[in-house]
Amino acid sequence: MTAPDEAAAGANGPSGNGAAAGRAAGDGGAPADVVTMGETMAMLSTPRIGLLRHAASLDLSSGGAESNLAIGLARLGHRVSWVGRVGADEFGALICRTLAAEGIDCRSIVDPAAPTGLMIKARRTEAVTRVSYYRSGSAGSRLSPQDVDTALVSRARVLYLTGITPALSGTAREAVRYAIDVARRAGVLVCLSLNYRQALWSEQAAGAEFAELVTQADLVFASEAEARLVVGGDTVEDLAAELSALGPRQVLITRGARGALAYVDGEVLIAPAYPVSAVDPVGAGDAFAAGYLSATLDGMSIVDCLDRACLAGAFAVTVPGDWEGLPDRADLALLRAEDAVLR
Repeated sequence: MTAPDEAAAGANGPSGNGAAAGRAAGDGGAPADVVTMGETMAMLSTPRIGLLRHAASLDLSSGGAESNLAIGLARLGHRVSWVGRVGADEFGALICRTLAAEGIDCRSIVDPAAPTGLMIKARRTEAVTRVSYYRSGSAGSRLSPQDVDTALVSRARVLYLTGITPALSGTAREAVRYAIDVARRAGVLVCLSLNYRQALWSEQAAGAEFAELVTQADLVFASEAEARLVVGGDTVEDLAAELSALGPRQVLITRGARGALAYVDGEVLIAPAYPVSAVDPVGAGDAFAAGYLSATLDGMSIVDCLDRACLAGAFAVTVPGDWEGLPDRADLALLRAEDAVLR
């Protein structure tokens, strides 16, 4: 792989002839509650604040928007399948092992012709984290429509995708569109999280692609800045309404420490964030989406869906790592607890 950058937008790398890895949950079992697909990368991170060049050691983990969400949902008791490509290397083995250990049905495709992508996180200051990517030509960027398991998607309750995957390559973009087509024909709920990555493509290119994808989605997650790539509006309520007008019945706008807003069937609901001491903000949006989808799958009200989403997002930022702080069901009551020590 080359210097720290993202895969070139619109690149059409070959999909390769990868070998499918083992299944964590086994084929032929109960259908997945949620199917998601995308690129998960190995992650190196500095254990303390400062310049990367001064780090005497780096912590090794993994991360990716889709797999972060998968872990969040699995910890909350849902059946989740993750589809993606990894290299025939130790980083790929780490990703497969991590997802399987979290109880996820890991539909990984081992690609011997491309390496697993790599990200490096460095906390430059207490408030600023820099993330660099080495993913050009990665196995994950070679995702293709042939990697989409039609039966798996058709039997699921939810298909979850992000705006990262279509930016990785032409074949990855085709895979996203094909998966959406399969889901819509089967009546599966389509969820889209915009997840704009400026190193992958321009705001103009991303906005055009997001606009098309939003029209095919039932539920959309976006930050205020991401929403403005697609629609205009003076207020966050305007942005949500304009996104909803494109097709999705539910639009969720995340606002960091200011909480979140839901626009559902023309009604606006606002939820405050839970106050916590943030250690690592990366992955908060994935946690929010996991909490919201978990409550949706449980048949809860929109108010309760928002509350669980904000709870999950708060937990995610309290420890280093993209997903390590994600809560299980027993954890959800902790931020409401009056006692600091539970015995």
